[in-house]
Amino acid sequence: MKRILGMWLMAALLLPVLAHAGFEEGRHYMALPFPAPVETGDKIEVREFFWYGCPHCYVLEPALKSWKKKMPKNAQFVHTPGTAPRWMIHAQAYYTFEAMGVLDKLHEPFFKVMQDKPAAYGDEKTIADFAAAQGVDRRKFTEAFNSFGVRLKLEKAKQLNQDLNISSVPAIVVDGRYLTTVAMAGGEAQMLKLLDELIAKAAKERPKKPAK
Repeated sequence: MKRILGMWLMAALLLPVLAHAGFEEGRHYMALPFPAPVETGDKIEVREFFWYGCPHCYVLEPALKSWKKKMPKNAQFVHTPGTAPRWMIHAQAYYTFEAMGVLDKLHEPFFKVMQDKPAAYGDEKTIADFAAAQGVDRRKFTEAFNSFGVRLKLEKAKQLNQDLNISSVPAIVVDGRYLTTVAMAGGEAQMLKLLDELIAKAAKERPKKPAK
């Protein structure tokens, strides 16, 4: 009886450990060989690489939107458009929306039209037509689209995609160190749980600030 009780006690003690060890490096996520610098200061950076024309990115968007409302307080979410050759025009659109202060207004609608007719928005004119239909001044849109600031952000995103070897989307990188995808994690729900764990892991691994 004592032996059985001891086995049950040991099993109970091991359960949290096994649950915590459910995600494996190299299987559910990968540690990047060359970590990227982050842009979120003291916050743990959670960066999603996406493309407006990607159906998997579109399907994931509502789950991420819900998760962001309750994600750990020490984390900050960042979007970065993918920059494969045929995606560049849409990455430029993203940074144009951002530069004009209309990203919150246009992000979801542009995602939707790109799912319906991705080939219909393959150049500056058609994207400007979309923005104008949403109430954005066409002249200001064209100016922002071709501005130095937008082009600079586009080049920076392109370099980051190359540095982290982003070859497919959606992909999420935590604190410039750990990369995962829905497929690697085993589904949307599993990936969101994994993000919480990777945020905690990254926070522990950050260098401690010297006491003042």
